[in-house]
Amino acid sequence: MAASKRRFKAEIDGHDYTIIGSASDRHMQTVTNMMNEQIATLKKLSPDLTSEQIAILLAFNAISDQVDKQAELLKMQANDAEA
Repeated sequence: MAASKRRFKAEIDGHDYTIIGSASDRHMQTVTNMMNEQIATLKKLSPDLTSEQIAILLAFNAISDQVDKQAELLKMQANDAEA
């Protein structure tokens, strides 16, 4: 059975969004907080970046982290298969 979809209202970089998903409110709030922290860091380090550039950098970092986690998982699965 598919998890039920819920609406979560988030404020990201001063803009209001309604996110639809199955994650808990706690999860969604954690993601929102992390995004706002990373946006603030990027703005501080590179104040000339546009909102679009910041969004692209956040997406790039998220996908990079996902690739790293996938590689780590595959390595663990290969090690388990050898054991």
